[in-house]
Amino acid sequence: MPDWEKRFRAPRIGLPDWAEDAPDRSLFVSNATGTFELYAWDRATGSQRQATDRPNGTTDGTLSPDGRWIWWFSDTDGDEFGVWMRQPFEGGADEPATPGLAASYPGGLAIGRDGTAVVGCSTDEEGSTVHVVRPGEPPVEIYRHRESAGVGDLSHDGSLIALEHTEHGDAMHSAIRVVRPDGSTVAELDDTNGGTEELGLSVMGFAPVDGDARLLVGHQRRGRWEPMLWDPLTGTETALEIDLPGDVGADWYPDGSALLVEHEYQARSELWRYELGTPGGAAGGATDAAAAAGRSLLTRVETPAGTVSGATARPDGAVEFLWSSAAQPPEVRSTSGKVVLDPPGMKAPGSVPVRDVWVEGPGGRIHALVQQPAGEGPFPTVFDIHGGPTWHDSDAFASSPAAWVDHGFAVVRVNYRGSTGYGRAWTDALKHRVGLIELEDIAAVREWAVSSGLADPERLVLAGGSWGGYLTLLGLGTQPDAWAVGLAAVPVADYVTAYNDEMEALKAMDRTLLGGTPEEVPERFEASSPLTYVDAVRAPVYISAGVNDPRCPIQQVENYVQRLEDRTHPHEVYRYDAGHGSLVVEERIKQVRLELDFAQRYVIDKR
Repeated sequence: MPDWEKRFRAPRIGLPDWAEDAPDRSLFVSNATGTFELYAWDRATGSQRQATDRPNGTTDGTLSPDGRWIWWFSDTDGDEFGVWMRQPFEGGADEPATPGLAASYPGGLAIGRDGTAVVGCSTDEEGSTVHVVRPGEPPVEIYRHRESAGVGDLSHDGSLIALEHTEHGDAMHSAIRVVRPDGSTVAELDDTNGGTEELGLSVMGFAPVDGDARLLVGHQRRGRWEPMLWDPLTGTETALEIDLPGDVGADWYPDGSALLVEHEYQARSELWRYELGTPGGAAGGATDAAAAAGRSLLTRVETPAGTVSGATARPDGAVEFLWSSAAQPPEVRSTSGKVVLDPPGMKAPGSVPVRDVWVEGPGGRIHALVQQPAGEGPFPTVFDIHGGPTWHDSDAFASSPAAWVDHGFAVVRVNYRGSTGYGRAWTDALKHRVGLIELEDIAAVREWAVSSGLADPERLVLAGGSWGGYLTLLGLGTQPDAWAVGLAAVPVADYVTAYNDEMEALKAMDRTLLGGTPEEVPERFEASSPLTYVDAVRAPVYISAGVNDPRCPIQQVENYVQRLEDRTHPHEVYRYDAGHGSLVVEERIKQVRLELDFAQRYVIDKR
């Protein structure tokens, strides 16, 4: 078996979640059976069992605070439209977790200690709704709005609910409303000033102890994401002295005395502990003592160089985290030094490390990550474009880029304007000229790759999935002389049809990005749609698409393919029975193999 297949087939484990009031009961995701499913783990006995078993996999699940129940989201073949189910932690039959609630797209979930659930829903017909579901009682709707909204968290005592909403019409910058379980408003926090300023907020979680109403909130007031404390009962806001470059996120330590800080900067991440002391904020107990002693409130939590994809503080103070680098496969580690979980069976081979490149672009310095095979360039080169668009590539292990390197290709990943991790202005630059802005940055990095001797200009592959697939098709049409091959997975191909068919939350995002609907700003949708430029495409095109995809629906892909067929342009299309990607290992390997074979024929064999 070649190394590239081993990387996909090797069993993997996600970061275990655990029940707040029963910390020995954990839930994790693994592909041990060949499909990503949820697994229950009793830490006290060491026993593990597979909790879900569905043809297209399951990854969305959580535990009730008492650890008695596993909640998981049940959709149909990856279409993301369904209902919450639950089963006993020890095993048993699945049952509807929220009887009386119709199927919908999920909009957040919070479970209280008395069994009450706060459930967010989204449908094309009703927009966003939030229901309170008490044991044995019918659901009660407490919120409804046409714009995007969702459940952020439920306070420890169940008396407060934090909602994120975009009633102001800017889907990229949320406001926060705290309500009672009856839906009555307690407090509002809106940095957008009614949609007039591009400043977002995010719910990071209520304090994990009774009698403490503080909410940990992410904000962008200083040009990046960072946390603060907000007490919705008093209106008190407490800034946190976290002087780190880049974006900063945080979560609570279980006793509420400190925060576990996750810091992302230039495609790497690290962890810190921030002392809070007694309830009442950064002026309390331990904080004053630290200040008096001249000690920093921040203490480094040691992790290797690379990317921490998730972290959690355990009741004993140890921190468990999911770590990897481009060269080393992911591992669930602990600061205690113990092995948290070691999946059985074959281990994934490593790959080559990533190196950083900074290129001057039309909107500022662009960060790109490069991996290359042994030997001297120029190499055939894949520009592997990330999705999102509000996401970023990092120094993390990824099987697909490693597969290209194994086959003799250099791989370049570009954190174009619109990517996260480089400040609010970089992310928010993606407006109105959607797609065209990102491609300007990709073109600047492409010019560097060729001029530096890394990339062979005659053997450049443009590839990506989701938003990366969209940029691939748009790039093939707007930069037809630049690319030898295009590989687009689950792409936006016809922007107007995609808008009309996609899930409601993505309609809201598109209205924000483009400044309106296709009827209101038709010229922007036309300028940003790959279909507009399909007749200019010169490179052979490979497209893969899920027939149940609610994010990049199949019909708009078919419209684009039909135009290629009308031209008898070289192309291949692979349709598979899933949604926005696949959780089945063999299916994913098949898709990568098809991409490798297509590029081999048109880039290597034709040379």
